[in-house]
Amino acid sequence: MDSQDLQVLAALRRWMGEGRRAALVTVARTWGSAPRPAGAWMALRDDGRVQGSVSGGCVEDDLIARMRGGHIGGSQPFVLRYGVTRDEAARFGLPCGGTLELVVEPAPEAARLADLAARIEAGQLVRREVDLAGGAVRIVDACRGETLQWDGQRLATLHGPHWRLLIIGAGQIARYLAPMAQALDYAVSVCDPREEYSTEWDVPGAPLLAGMPDDVVLDMLPDPHTAIVALTHDPKLDDMALLEALKSPAFYVGALGSRVNNAARKERLLKYFDLSSAEVERLHGPIGVYIGSRTPPEIAVSILAEMTAVKNGVTLARPESAMPAGSGCGIG
Repeated sequence: MDSQDLQVLAALRRWMGEGRRAALVTVARTWGSAPRPAGAWMALRDDGRVQGSVSGGCVEDDLIARMRGGHIGGSQPFVLRYGVTRDEAARFGLPCGGTLELVVEPAPEAARLADLAARIEAGQLVRREVDLAGGAVRIVDACRGETLQWDGQRLATLHGPHWRLLIIGAGQIARYLAPMAQALDYAVSVCDPREEYSTEWDVPGAPLLAGMPDDVVLDMLPDPHTAIVALTHDPKLDDMALLEALKSPAFYVGALGSRVNNAARKERLLKYFDLSSAEVERLHGPIGVYIGSRTPPEIAVSILAEMTAVKNGVTLARPESAMPAGSGCGIG
């Protein structure tokens, strides 16, 4: 569930609390090139006001017209399809003949929305199930790795922080990286056993975990929705985290350091720790996308950009000629 959808949930609850009628629209399935992914939300008020998006603006005007015209009413959820034919896709502005299948809930239950909001606020990962046949809605605990399910009658969507980021090191870069990652819907945790740094850590919503880095990584039980970055620049601490992180299913493992330091780190991990060549090669280092970054916020942008590319399956070319060995920290 992304931050835009959290805004949708808040708007729905606010409007309904004011006595307004409001509908919830969810992208259930897409074909072709779709501007918004399956699971995306939009709230639609009785006067046509909207929060969120299901198509990046392609079909929203039609949904608003339906709402104002009284064609979205009652209490029973139903399906709307846009772009079934190429001409219709062109009329609604859907790119490349794309098709959207939407589930419309004309009158979502306020108590269920409040329950969902409370669970998300508590950091829980939950599944929201909508049965179109009877209109019943259930909110149950979900497991990491679950995905949206839609069979034409029952829609199950995931909500809560199903992406996680563990930052080793509570320094200046972490202070920028943590809130940036939170904006991209990561549940962020930080580990730093150094009292000089940990006592000053105060980033909201990013708890400081007690313990040494290797123990914290193991206790976290990393999964394919987890990223781990080592930013202390102290091999005694960073290596502790990396030796466990590289053996885990975490989708991204990165470490701060120059090209020279990174080469030495890889050699050290292979020589002294029980890691295979394949596991060591999973390490992203020098960390981040090359963008000429030097300041802590620029470095944080670089790291998060590389994490996003890896998460989305995008291969980035690293311009080695732009990164002379030993220059700065060797990051983007």
